[in-house]
Amino acid sequence: MAKADRLERLDVRRAEMEDEYRLALIAALKETAAGRWGLFDHQKDKAARARTAPVVATLSEMADDIDRLRDQLGLEPFDLHPSFMAARGPVASDAVGEPKQAQAWLEKMGAADA
Repeated sequence: MAKADRLERLDVRRAEMEDEYRLALIAALKETAAGRWGLFDHQKDKAARARTAPVVATLSEMADDIDRLRDQLGLEPFDLHPSFMAARGPVASDAVGEPKQAQAWLEKMGAADA
């Protein structure tokens, strides 16, 4: 019974951490949707990169912690963070800007009005 209780506590903590990650990502996306570039690292702007580096680092640390818990629980890896990281980086010159991309992410996450 003790192992079941421990696993249940781990799973509750995992769910809490995933919610915290989601809220942190939504906050960053809302700031980007409001016009602050840098989260998706589309431009080679050192100031924007430096400004968003702590946010990206925090999200990465949170995702690593979530993945460790998921591994202990025998669950698939946390897929939201790799999806976000894959959306970052250089894009074609005709791609939508970061604010529109952030708005699309908010809509995808069901947080466009939140």
